Amino acid sequence: MRPSGMEKTYTLWFFFIEIFVHVSISRSGKVPAIIVFGDSSVDTGNNNFIPTIAKSNFEPYGRDFFNGNPTGRFSNGRIPPDFISEAFGLKPTVPAYLDPSYSIQDFATGVCFASAGTGFDNATSNVAGVIPLWKEVEYYKDYQKKMRAYLGEEKANEILREALYLVSIGTNDFLENYYTLPQRRFQFNTVQQYEDFLIGLAENFLREIYDLGARKISLTGLPPMGCLPLERAINILDNHDCVEGYNNVALEFNGKLGCLVTKLNKDLPGFQLVDANAYNMLLQIVAHPPRFGFEVARVGCCGTGRFEMGYMCDPKSPFTCTDANKFVFWDAFHPSEKTSQIVSNYLIEKYLAKFR
Repeated sequence: MRPSGMEKTYTLWFFFIEIFVHVSISRSGKVPAIIVFGDSSVDTGNNNFIPTIAKSNFEPYGRDFFNGNPTGRFSNGRIPPDFISEAFGLKPTVPAYLDPSYSIQDFATGVCFASAGTGFDNATSNVAGVIPLWKEVEYYKDYQKKMRAYLGEEKANEILREALYLVSIGTNDFLENYYTLPQRRFQFNTVQQYEDFLIGLAENFLREIYDLGARKISLTGLPPMGCLPLERAINILDNHDCVEGYNNVALEFNGKLGCLVTKLNKDLPGFQLVDANAYNMLLQIVAHPPRFGFEVARVGCCGTGRFEMGYMCDPKSPFTCTDANKFVFWDAFHPSEKTSQIVSNYLIEKYLAKFR
C-alpha cells in the first residue's frame, strides 16, 4: 500500500531531523561530545533526581546561570564541563543524565553522570546517599545502548570513541570520608595507605571505561583542599590560613594520579589519558586574587561564606554577597562561576588543546 501524503510528510520530517543531528555532530571537530564523570565539581544536576541532602536546585544557586535558573550545579552559574563544551564548539551547557526534560538527542553531544558528594570510594557516596562511581558507569552503559539505538552502531561507537571524557573526583574521599568518619581511618593506618587504595580504585575505573570504548580522557585530581573556605574557617590556631596538611595530601595524591596516567597510557593501546591538574592554578588564584580580578578568597559569597553550602545557603540570608564575580568561591566548598571559567580556560590551553 502506498503511503499517504501525511505519512510522506512525517517520513521526510524524520529524515531531515536525522540529517541535522549527523551534520551537527560532524561539525563539532575532533570532539563530537563531552561526557562527564565525577562529583560536585562537575555535577550539572543529577542529584536533583535522587533522595539526598546534597542538592543545590534552589536559590541563591544558579542566580547568574541562564535566566537565573538553579539547575543543581553547585555554583552561582556555569561549571567547568559547560565552559569546556562551549570551547569545543558544542553546547554551552552539558545536561544531567537523570534530568527527564532531556532526551538522547540532547545527550548525543554531551552528557553528565556526575553526582555531588561522591568519590572513588563507595563509602564516600554512602555519606550523603549519592550516586557511587560504579553506578555512574552503569548509567554510561545505559547511555551507550540508547546512543546505538538512536544513531546506529557505527555512528554511536564513533562518537563514544572520539568524545572527550571529563573526570573530576576525589576531594570528598578525604574531606567527607577519611578525615570526618572513623571507618577508613581504622582500616588504613596512614593517609598514604588510603591514597594508594583510592589509586587502585581509580585505575579500575579508568580501565573499565577504556574497555567500554573511552579513549580521550581528562583526569582532574584534588584542588588545594586546605584552602577551601570551610577548612580555613575551622583552622583557628593558624589564623584561618590554608590547612597545609590537607594541601600536602592533595599534592601527594595528585602525584600518584600522575604516575597512574603515565602507566595507563603505556599499558593501554590508543589511550589518551591527560593529567589535567588544576591544583597550582587554583592555588595561585587563592594566594593572589587581585591578579585574577577577585577581591575575596578567604570566604565564599553565599551567607557568611565560612560554613554554608547546599541547604545551608539560605536564599533569605542577608550576608550573601551581591557580586559573586568578586569572590573566588561561591559557597564554603565550591568555586564561583568566574573561577570555574578561569580554571577551565587554563585546562583547555595547557592540557586539552591537543584534542581540538
